[in-house]
Amino acid sequence: MRAVSTLSVVVLASAGIGHAVMSSLDAGIARIDAFKDMKNRPRAGQGMNILLVGTDGRDRITAAERRQYRLGGVPCHCTDTMMIVHVSENRERATVVSLPRDSYAEVPAHTDVSSRREVAPHPVKLNAAYAEGGPQLTIRTVENMTHVKIDHYLEVDFTSFMRTVDVLGGVNVCTTTPLKDSYTGLDLSPGTHMLDGGHALQYVRARHVDAASDLGRMQRQQRFLAALIERATSSGVLLNPMRFRDVTRAVLGSVRADEGFGTDELLDLGRAMRNFSPSSSEFTTVPIVQMNYAVKGLGSTVKWDQAKADQLFSSLRDDKPLTVDQPQRGHGPAPSAPVEVDPRQIRVQVENGTGTVGLGKRVDAGLAATGFATTRLPVTAAAHVPHSVISYDPRWDRSARALAAALPGAQLRAVPGQGPLLRVTAGADFKNVHKVHFEDPARPQQVAVRGSEVVCPGAGS
Repeated sequence: MRAVSTLSVVVLASAGIGHAVMSSLDAGIARIDAFKDMKNRPRAGQGMNILLVGTDGRDRITAAERRQYRLGGVPCHCTDTMMIVHVSENRERATVVSLPRDSYAEVPAHTDVSSRREVAPHPVKLNAAYAEGGPQLTIRTVENMTHVKIDHYLEVDFTSFMRTVDVLGGVNVCTTTPLKDSYTGLDLSPGTHMLDGGHALQYVRARHVDAASDLGRMQRQQRFLAALIERATSSGVLLNPMRFRDVTRAVLGSVRADEGFGTDELLDLGRAMRNFSPSSSEFTTVPIVQMNYAVKGLGSTVKWDQAKADQLFSSLRDDKPLTVDQPQRGHGPAPSAPVEVDPRQIRVQVENGTGTVGLGKRVDAGLAATGFATTRLPVTAAAHVPHSVISYDPRWDRSARALAAALPGAQLRAVPGQGPLLRVTAGADFKNVHKVHFEDPARPQQVAVRGSEVVCPGAGS
């Protein structure tokens, strides 16, 4: 969640600024001795592994902001989000793995930070490790679960997240379905939205917009992180050293990092990742075998699929990409928009509403290629139209929104009684069909995706 802001620091470090400027920025980061006296750690692999931890920090936000963005309640000494970010040895790829906060875990023997008493190993939910033993116990627990050696630790909170988004001028997110969460105040209609820091915080915190709960929220966090990278790399910040300095100063005041993550490391990553883009990143969630794994004394936890998790973390240790056919820097497949209805279940009749010969066949073929059940028999419309139109029966509004995701700019026209067959009248403004993919809200996909596949269609163009 808030941890996305810290990765933006790594991305923003691609500006060609000098060591003196980076040293002044480095001085503003609070330091943690996160690896003190740690023993029996996993073997080091290739590349760099960063544990990003999002903490509460609502006590540092104004009372007005807490009311506006539904941040009531008492601040907790806990973590709400954890991600492992693996930066490849050649610095051309970043892999982000989300770790569910309610994951069933076992903390090793440690000293409780509150009572200072020695505590034996015992089962917990993963986010409880921070409350019991701070960053050190969190790192030890994650290393025990993944057998991945953590090289650096970065911790952010609400404040750093909101500042990051605001100093970048906002971040674009898109949705094919309404997103409404009374707990966080999130209320987005289908379409593309430019979110400021406060509204972005609502977006990544929301857990009650669909049946997927935490898994759905992690997917939105990953999608937002990809959009944040796209915004950072296309906004001009990286080309202006002075703006980079001012932006980073505004962000780093509420970031905590291990003592070894300093000026040289930031410069090294910045220079190597100068051409970083959403297509250079990939995202996944640790494989899960059971969402509501009941444990006495803990309640409902998330149980990992250990065999698949072992394969995932083995790939991280060996510095292997999770997505196939890894693209060259700055390049990648066209983004694919998520939809809530399987296109294979959506029947579509295409009509050519222009004088362009063959346009109907092109639209039909494009929709069929991305999965829609077209009739494969496009017809000529009764009249020419300037704008593409999707006619649909209101009872099949979810199918219509899925079709609209493949035809950005098309007008939706409700026709009661039309039935399940949707009609597309291709107008003079038609350009192309965007790819879509089905995401079942109750069963979020746990496959790895590139950042370029989950940003809004047309982002950065």
